[in-house]
Parts: sequence; C-alpha cells; structure tokens
Amino acid sequence: MHSDIAKFVDAASGGAVLSDAEVLGLEADLPLAELMAAAGHVRDIGRPGIVSYSPKVFLPLTFLCRDSCHYCTFAKAPRSLKSPYMAIDEMVAIARRGAEVGCREALFTLGDQPELRYRAARDALAALGHATTLDYVEQAARAVHEATGLLPHVNPGVMPAASLAAMRSVSVSGGLMLESTSQRLCKRGGPHYGSPDKVPSVRLETLREAGRQNIPFTSGILIGIGETRRERLESLLAIRAIHAEFGHIQEIIIQNFAPKPGTKMAGAPAPTLAEHLWTVAVARLMFGPGMSIQAPPNLQPEGLRQLIDAGINDWGGVSPVTPDHVNPEAPWPEVERVRAVTEGAGKTLVPRLAVYPEYIRDLPKWVAPGFHTAILRSIDSEGYAREDQWYSGAATTELPPDSVRLLNSLAPRAVSALDRILFRARDGARLSEGEITRLFEARGSEFTRVVKAADALRRQVCGDTVTYVVNRNISYTNICYFKCAFCAFSKGQGSNDLRGAPYNLDLTVIAGRVREACERGATEVCMQGGIHPSYTGETYLSICRAAKQAVPDIHIHAFSPLEIWQGATTIGLPLREYLERLKAAGLATLPGTAAEILDEDVRRRICADKITTAQWVEVIETAHAVGLCTTATIMFGHVESPVHWARHLLTVRDLQARSGGFTEFVPLPFVHMEAPMYRKGRARKGPTFREAVLMHSIARLALHPLVTNIQASWVKMGAQGVLACLQAGANDLGGTLMNEYISRSAGASHGQEMLPSDLELMIAGIGRRARQRTTLYGIVPAGEALLARRA
Repeated sequence: MHSDIAKFVDAASGGAVLSDAEVLGLEADLPLAELMAAAGHVRDIGRPGIVSYSPKVFLPLTFLCRDSCHYCTFAKAPRSLKSPYMAIDEMVAIARRGAEVGCREALFTLGDQPELRYRAARDALAALGHATTLDYVEQAARAVHEATGLLPHVNPGVMPAASLAAMRSVSVSGGLMLESTSQRLCKRGGPHYGSPDKVPSVRLETLREAGRQNIPFTSGILIGIGETRRERLESLLAIRAIHAEFGHIQEIIIQNFAPKPGTKMAGAPAPTLAEHLWTVAVARLMFGPGMSIQAPPNLQPEGLRQLIDAGINDWGGVSPVTPDHVNPEAPWPEVERVRAVTEGAGKTLVPRLAVYPEYIRDLPKWVAPGFHTAILRSIDSEGYAREDQWYSGAATTELPPDSVRLLNSLAPRAVSALDRILFRARDGARLSEGEITRLFEARGSEFTRVVKAADALRRQVCGDTVTYVVNRNISYTNICYFKCAFCAFSKGQGSNDLRGAPYNLDLTVIAGRVREACERGATEVCMQGGIHPSYTGETYLSICRAAKQAVPDIHIHAFSPLEIWQGATTIGLPLREYLERLKAAGLATLPGTAAEILDEDVRRRICADKITTAQWVEVIETAHAVGLCTTATIMFGHVESPVHWARHLLTVRDLQARSGGFTEFVPLPFVHMEAPMYRKGRARKGPTFREAVLMHSIARLALHPLVTNIQASWVKMGAQGVLACLQAGANDLGGTLMNEYISRSAGASHGQEMLPSDLELMIAGIGRRARQRTTLYGIVPAGEALLARRA
C-alpha cells in the first residue's frame, strides 16, 4: 500500500482525524484501488457487516423554485403544472401506499422559496392559508405523520432559524446538499449562476443553524458539475468543520451529476465511475469510521459493488412507490437487486429510519418529543428499523421466515474477523465488551455463523440432552411499593388498570399450593413476589418454614436478590447472616432475577428505586459464599442497547469466575404489551426474533466455560421460539411452572403450564433427548419422574 494511504489508515484506525492539509493531500494521484481498500477498511472499523437504506416515499410538495440551476429538471415554471403545490390529501394518499408496503420515511423535497419568484406561488399559498412555502411544509409534514405514521424528513432548501425550529417540531431530520463551496460555480457561465440559494455562504449558514438547533441533518456534494478535485475536498472540509462543532451531520451524500436533456448542461460529460469512487473513498478517509457515507444507487446502477468497496455504508432512500423526482430518468433499483449486490460484498442490507441510530440513542437531544414513541416502537436494539413482527410472549407461533432460513443455513466457510471472536469464545477466553457487542450486531450470514458456533459449543459441553424441571410458581403477593417501569405484575397506587386484582397469600394458602405441587410430581417450588410494604425479613423466613412443614423434601427456589436485600435491611441483619438463616429455614437456591440489565445507566431509566448492580452482585456473591446456588437472568429488549448486554454478560461471567455458584443463565425477553413504560411510549416492542435468539447464542459463547447451562423460556419465546433457541446454543427449557403470572400480567399469551409430556414431545421433534432434572441439574428419582408424567 502507498505510504501516504497507509498513514491515513493508521490514523483512522487509532481514532485520529486527518488534518485539513492531509485531506488536501489526497488530491495527489494515489492508486485508486489502494484508496478504495483503505476506505473500506476504515468503514469496517465503525460500521462492519451492514449497509443500510431507508424505505421511503418521495413527496414533491412543489416543483416551483426561485433558483435556476443549469443541470436541474426538477424545477418547473407554473404554466407547466396543474397546481403549484401538491394537496395534502394527495400526499397522505401516497404516504399510505408507502406505509402499506413497508416504507418508514416520508421525504419532502421541493424548490427553494418559490413565492419570492412567482406570483402563482404566492396566490396558491394564500388560498391554502399560508404566507410561505415553509409554513405549508410544516402543515403537510404534520398531516402525513399523523395520518400514516411515516417519519418526515424535510429538504426544503435554505431556511432561517425560525423555519428550522418549526421543521424540527414536525420532522425527525432534515437535509440540505451543500453541493459545492466553489464561488466560481456561481459566476456567469457556471451551473449555479442565477441561483441565489446556491451561494455557498448561505447554504453553510443553514447547516450551522441546524447544528445549533440539534437537528440530525443530511448534506453532501454534487460531483461532475465543473468543480475540481480540490474544490470537492474543500467542500467536504467545510461540512466536516461544521459537524465537528455541532455533531449533527448524520450522513454525507456523494452524488454524481447526470446530464439531462433540456437543460443548459445537457451536453456536459457525466463524471466517470472512477471519479465517483475516488470521491467516496476520500470522503470516507477524511470523515473516518463514524460517519455515514451514502451514494444513490439509481444514479450508478452498474457500479454498486464498487461503491461498497470504496467505503459507503448507506444507499439512501429507495422507494417502492414513488420515482426519484429529482432524477426521473433513473428509476430506483429493485431492493432485492440492491440486497444481492450488498450480500455479494459480504454485507447485510438493513432498513433504517429517517434518523440514524446514533441520534436515536439520545432522542431527547436530537428529536422532538412528539416523535419519541413512534421511533421507539419502530426500531430494534441498534436503532435500525425493526424488520419482523415477532414479539416475545405473543400468541402467534409463526417465526420470521428470513431468520428461520438463516438458522437452517450452513455457516460460510471463509474466515472473517467475526470468526476470530468466535474462536476465542470457543477456547474459553474472556471476550471484551467490544467483541461481545460485535457479536450482537451479527445479521445475515454473520447471524448464521454465530448461532452455528454457539450450537456446536452446546453440543460439545452438554451433548444432545435437553433438560427441564417440574416445578410450580408461587407468587405470594403482587403488591409492591417499588415502581419498576417494566412491571405489569405488581400492584400499587395507580396500577389497578393492569391485569389482576391485588392479593397477598397467607401461609396456609402457600403451604397448600406446595402440597398440591408435590402431589403433581413437582420437585421444586419457585417462590417470588412483590415487595409488600408490610413484609420484613421474618416474612420470608416464615414462608420457607411453611413450605418445608408442608413438604419436607421440596426444593425451595425462592426470593429475588431484591427481596433478600429488603429482608436483611428490615430486620437489621448483615446479608451473610440473613442468608444463613434462610438456608436453615429451608431455602435451597435463589433465582437470579431483579437483574434486568446490570448497568446503572439503564437501571436509572427502568428501575431507579431498585437495588443497584453492585447490590445485586453483593447478594448473589454472598449467597454463593454460604452455599446457595443461584440462576442468573437478563431482561432485555426495552430501552437498552447491545453494549449494555455485553456489560451484563461480563458482570455475570466475572462473578461466576469468583464464586462459581450460577447453575444457569436465563435470557428473559421483554414482554411489552402491558408493561407501563411501553404503554407510556418509553420502550421498544421487546427484542426482535434475531436478537432473542442471539442472546441465547452469545450467552453460550461469552460465558463459556464457566456457565454450562443456557435456558430458553417457553413462556417468553413460545414453543417454536424455544425450539429455535435449542438449535442456537440453549440446552434447558426451565420449568413446567404450573402457575405463571408475571409474564402473563405483562401481556404474554403462552399458557401457565407445560406438561412434561408436551415438553418431551417438543424436544423429540428436533431429534434431541429430554431429561427431567432437579433444580441443581441432578437426576430425578424414577418414582418422582413417573409421578410428574402421570399428573
């Protein structure tokens, strides 16, 4: 590799930014193939594995424009139009068609301030009740979103501060192509002569003001209109400087000029593919791995693969409903063709919203509050568009066909960077936070690689036996004074509209349910409840004694770390002493619930008054120290992201390395339907199916060899879902439950009990062997196992 190019790659790899002088040095005649390879490498540092696009409808609110760009066929005179402005009803109808076929974005594109040039525009606006085109854009964007749910992205041209503020209230993002900072192009004979809105200083000020107002913004350059390579670099540097100040440029478009008949530049040569690739590559090198670099696929249809190689990571908007009104001669390529080219380059094509994931991660800063719920309900954990309609706990048993296909595919043979992480996991290494996060980003063939590696490891560690325990859930109270935002089970002030009435079981009822469980062959009772205001540490001791008096041999698997912490606190005992008392009273193991996400940033949002991560760890580690084994859980798919999952898994792994007391890891997908934070518009719709399966797979990989059992919850995943997990790293199906209230309170539709015979039939259906186990994974005496089957 050329020494200058290698220097640029090293700088980007280390997080450094090329200086302006180094960027201008890219004008030198460097080998294009090496530039492209370097740009692709830099892109993959920050955006490996995927190329995104936005399924959209294109709404040309008006074709009128006060500018006269010499290459443009979008702008038209009033006499050639049926109406100066598109009617809102017409825009809504187009947007509805788009929503029906999966579009997520409504792109409003229009000419700059036509009322300043045309009387027809002023008269039409007056008839519509508006003084300016920008006022009408505001009304139209609001109407389209309210009627269809599509998220508006507005491109109305140059805007003053007040108009930008108005646009921010009705859209999730905006855009203004800089095109070029070359003043030369604005002079007589240049393509921007006679176009006051193309004066570079005017456009740059709009970009700056968008930054001041925290509006996620698109910009870019138009190449091949007479500018030099140096002028391209200077234009990109101007955008980079503004982005460095405000951080709001979410994508850079490198658009190639296409000559159009009937324009003054009809005879001008189009830029070559090589020029386009050079510009994409240098843009990637100068903006680094974090910026989204885009090239419109309809304007370079024969160069799609090369554009990926040159460093793009986004195709921009592609519409199945509307043409590209700016370039009507260039139809959108079929999405499946774009997908095939993208996959041929070793990437996965992923739909996104009109606002990029980086900005979704901080919605309060970047997006008006009125859009937050719509965005959260439209995204996956990374902030891309949710692609499936599978939901944890939902009654439907149909799995997403694409995920099923990938589950059943063979992993690619070629060794990739992802495989090196998988090899380390297989060898039992402690993966880094970044490596685990990278595994969670796996899509397409990478998803197949991860699940196949996890399942191979499961087979190596656990064989083909699938275990389960016959148990009964006993929830002794649903009254709780904590205010976990995800919980639809607990009852407290203001929660009576949720499922079920408040209750508090007395000890005789608890004892009776323990006896019933034993009579039906249960070897375990799992007992948890809300934090009742009257409960103390003595309450939990009494519950253990009552259960043991009812059935002396029953295994008591009970009390979340929150209950343990509260119990010890209320009677003034150290944790260790209190746990020893519980153990003496009959407690045998603890469920590792109340973990949710072991990261304080997330816990502050979903359970601010609950025990902290450090307190959870302290309870679990102390339990292990006194001889009480526990499970470990994660409740995922609500407000967190993959990096939080990675931190959670590492916390569990590191604790297991110290104490060795975890019997299994249990992923619990968030059931959203009745959860308060979802109902208030503050959470996603649970994990996607891909994410739910990956959690089981990556838990197997990241916790190896310290945690040997990975459990799949049939209550959360459904029958077909757990079978998929059993082929992706899981080896245990948990309990038959008999009574399961917590998930059902949150809206889950799967039953309250799964008979042993039904579990075994499911397991046999995928060619695996079923084995009833004890809570500690021991062998169940033959008589007890037979009783469970007969019950």
